[in-house]
Amino acid sequence: MGEVYRAVDTRLERTVAIKVLPGHLSSKPEARQRFEREARAISSLSHQNICQLYDVGRQGDADFLVMEYLEGETLAERLKKGPLPQQQLLKAGMEICAGLEKAHRSGVAHRDLKPGNIMLTKSGAKLMDFGLAKPLAAAVAAGMATAVTLNPNQEPLTTEGSIVGTFHYMSPEQVEGRETDARSDIFSLGSVIYEMATGKRAFEGKSSVSVASAILEKEPEPISAVQPLAAPALDHVVRTCLAKDPDLRWQSAADIARELQWISTSSSTTMAAVAGRPRRKSSERLFWAAAVVLLLAALGWALLREHEQKRTLRVYLPPPQDAAFDFTGDYAGPPALSADGKQIAFCAKSNGKSALWVQSLEVGAARMLDGTDGASDPFWSPDGRSLAFFADSKLKKISADGGAVTVLAESPNPRGGAWTRNNTIIYTPNYRDGLWKISASGGTPERATQMDTRLHSTHRWPVALPDGKHFLFFATNHSGANSEQNGIYFGSLEDTSAKFVLATDSAAAYGSGYLLFHSQTSVLA
Repeated sequence: MGEVYRAVDTRLERTVAIKVLPGHLSSKPEARQRFEREARAISSLSHQNICQLYDVGRQGDADFLVMEYLEGETLAERLKKGPLPQQQLLKAGMEICAGLEKAHRSGVAHRDLKPGNIMLTKSGAKLMDFGLAKPLAAAVAAGMATAVTLNPNQEPLTTEGSIVGTFHYMSPEQVEGRETDARSDIFSLGSVIYEMATGKRAFEGKSSVSVASAILEKEPEPISAVQPLAAPALDHVVRTCLAKDPDLRWQSAADIARELQWISTSSSTTMAAVAGRPRRKSSERLFWAAAVVLLLAALGWALLREHEQKRTLRVYLPPPQDAAFDFTGDYAGPPALSADGKQIAFCAKSNGKSALWVQSLEVGAARMLDGTDGASDPFWSPDGRSLAFFADSKLKKISADGGAVTVLAESPNPRGGAWTRNNTIIYTPNYRDGLWKISASGGTPERATQMDTRLHSTHRWPVALPDGKHFLFFATNHSGANSEQNGIYFGSLEDTSAKFVLATDSAAAYGSGYLLFHSQTSVLA
């Protein structure tokens, strides 16, 4: 449809983009009509998420538009690198919705919404190329088009013919040549969001006919099946966008923006709970409820995989007599399971004081370990004979049978620890710090990870791996920035470097060669 040049407006001293109708099209009435239609459509739209039109004119036989110069990349170019991280997807999705809502409220249907017509810039996503736009009252396409073979590795091009638009993102009514309205753009938006989440097009085929058939008759694979870490609610948003019947879709882009905002807020709340705070609040206690489920799942997974003869484990853990699990205003951390799966350590409050308790999962009642007042975040030695915990701003250890308590290191505001097979303890002494290590026999603490403060504000919740030399941990940023780099990392006791494993909103558990983690409403292995 057009050739676009970067240029300089010498009068206003600004960089602009000039879109020119190529010479071989300028003689075609339909091409000139579309070009003029784009100028009229954009001129009526002034919005931060729509590419702005500055001027329109004709020089000799050349028709041209002078538009805002956008520095960035198209969504199509970005998708070649894979799906977008969830927070980036939600942000871009809301911005696209805002631009689309402005167009629809101004009486303009885009009719060719696709990744190639969306630019990602530092200031946000912007809609471009309104060459197929029409006033909503006249947005009618009719007739059939000839099948065209499509290369699945190339950005699909707008098909010339009676049906206008790009086949992969067309609504069923566009494919059938029926009257279209704003809800046709909603269908296309659903296809775009699906591709942003999965890196795959919602509707594929070797020809325009097979793509059209998929749009009319098939449903795309659920987002959660392609991208397990995606928010489950995103599936609902996209499925509603892609309803075959326009009456069953979202009725406005503003509706979709509100849904994406809700998902974004929910995700941010989860991240904040994981990041933690100096004083523990209800959101963090909710996170630890998920952590308890995760740890029990890790135990069950390990037992089922490590024992050929199935072992039935029934776990019901009421508070000890005259004690309670109520830690309103205090923090205790989740229960800790011994490596053999036979004992559990937890914190409970008795006579107004919290302490460390140990209970066999096979026989007997829980027993409180004296000298553990104020204990939190217990974790086992690999042999199950000792426990480490935090209390009085210090890292301590005690025999699982009770006895003298040994102070190992200062830990003013801890965030978890792990005891490796080579008798090294890895721990986070302060909530805005990296991981440290110390011999379980005592000694001088040393750094276990070097935190890049440009990406993260904390390293926490370490998990020792069976070789005794490596560990997993959770890294995140309290501000919510760099969300695509927040998640589980792999570290080594031999140096302070770390490798990124996967983006997630929670710490990890390990069992029998499997990494287990919590994501939104699911436990994944």
